[in-house]
Amino acid sequence: MATQHPTDPHPAPVQESYMDYAQHEKTYSGFVTGVKWTVYGLAAFMVVLYFIIQP
Repeated sequence: MATQHPTDPHPAPVQESYMDYAQHEKTYSGFVTGVKWTVYGLAAFMVVLYFIIQP
């Protein structure tokens, strides 16, 4: 016997939870701050290396 398949093979999507925009913005802000300080640190490191290793 053939099995009966539902007419709609894809059920409606279920929204498990809403996006927490406050947490998202806090995480993004932390990421941007980390990248900013990393760039500052690398720039300072390059300046120090320039004065240590002068041609």
